[in-house]
Amino acid sequence: MRRSGAGKRVPHQPSLFKRSDLARPFLKWAGGKGQLLREIRKYVPREFGTYFEPFVGAGAVLFDLQPPRAVINDANEELINCYRVIKSDPEELVRLAAEHERNDSENYFYKIRSLDRDPGLRTLTPAERAARVIYLNKTCFNGLYRVNASGRFNVPYRKHAKPPQIVDPEVIRAVSRYLNEVSVEIRSGDFKDAVAKAAAGDFVYFDPPYVPASKSASFTAYAPGGFGEESQRALKKLCDDLTERGCRVLVSNSDTGLVRELFRNRRRYAVREVRARRNINSKGARRGEVGELLIFNNYDVTQAEQE
Repeated sequence: MRRSGAGKRVPHQPSLFKRSDLARPFLKWAGGKGQLLREIRKYVPREFGTYFEPFVGAGAVLFDLQPPRAVINDANEELINCYRVIKSDPEELVRLAAEHERNDSENYFYKIRSLDRDPGLRTLTPAERAARVIYLNKTCFNGLYRVNASGRFNVPYRKHAKPPQIVDPEVIRAVSRYLNEVSVEIRSGDFKDAVAKAAAGDFVYFDPPYVPASKSASFTAYAPGGFGEESQRALKKLCDDLTERGCRVLVSNSDTGLVRELFRNRRRYAVREVRARRNINSKGARRGEVGELLIFNNYDVTQAEQE
């Protein structure tokens, strides 16, 4: 395995940074990995250089690991703006979120949602845009983030038995401390560009929009353009390239024929089946446990898998 200075193996939890359990996801995200963390931890390398997460979403794995060096990315620019604002201006975000919480109503929701249907978003500050995204996420149907082909948020309002908490100030402050006290590069763009600097010994975790498990489960629109079969094949090719570079790679995806076919090379990839509960469906009867896959290239996993 080739090595380089950038990819030098180091323990992923530094002694100088004090881990905080309050640093955790500040959004509800479709396909979020909170419930699978126990399984995912089994396939995290004991030691690695820089941590890369090209589809960071709500950051469940990032905040669980809290690595000292990381590159995070997402195609959803509004989501990435939230991370940047939390890093640079957490108190202003907390203040603006409290205003949304006080004003919450169905009419208010649609007023705030409509800001991306005219020049409204361009008139907002980064903190106002971040507060808007978090407010919509916490008050829309099922906490779903979905956009149409024009990139406009189109999830309806969900009526609440009691006013929801838009942000937990202590969580926002803890996330801000983590993003400021370690080396985290925050990017928004193509997943391939996000790992351009990944080198031998680095750890890359891919959690892409999943391959639909059925024709009725085709939700992939976290950002305009979706993530279809061509993108899934490009991701697999990138995993091959990263493996050749000497990177550790872990992938989450749905348990489908396409995914199994893509990663069928058993000499290069190992596949583990897991079960996860998914609640993103308009029909309650179709919610519940679904099969998912964790796929990793040939590196030593933690002792947890053997326990």
